[in-house]
Amino acid sequence: MKPARFNIRVYGLLADEGRILVTDEFRLGTFMTKFPGGALEFGEGTIDCLKREFREELDLEIDVVSHFYTTDFFQATELLPSDMQLINIYYLVSAPKPWKFKVSDRPFDFPEVKDGAQSFRWMEIASLTPDDLTLPIDKRIVPMLKTF
Repeated sequence: MKPARFNIRVYGLLADEGRILVTDEFRLGTFMTKFPGGALEFGEGTIDCLKREFREELDLEIDVVSHFYTTDFFQATELLPSDMQLINIYYLVSAPKPWKFKVSDRPFDFPEVKDGAQSFRWMEIASLTPDDLTLPIDKRIVPMLKTF
């Protein structure tokens, strides 16, 4: 089926001491590890979207440092209706410390597995592999992070 709509997602790459922040989530019946961020809402700019997502998910005010990557290939959505083309936009972000969000050492460290469950953890960039992430476009970011 030919895609009829776009699904635009905006993600933040928060790095600290050789590590990158990831989110482990259970959504749409799927366990996934991805970068923090989410869907662009109609009428919202990409940076405003990213700042909103970090406030909602991490209670964290971020600064957008620079654009990192925008999808440059076709990717149909895999978890949503198949008539959507996915476009991801990634930004390098920073935030003043101390950070107050909870971080776990274990993947999927939720009190309960239910739709919307989410936890955060740091992963070493040097040992990160594409297989550590769930979403196809996130997997492409890994080699780019290693040269960053």
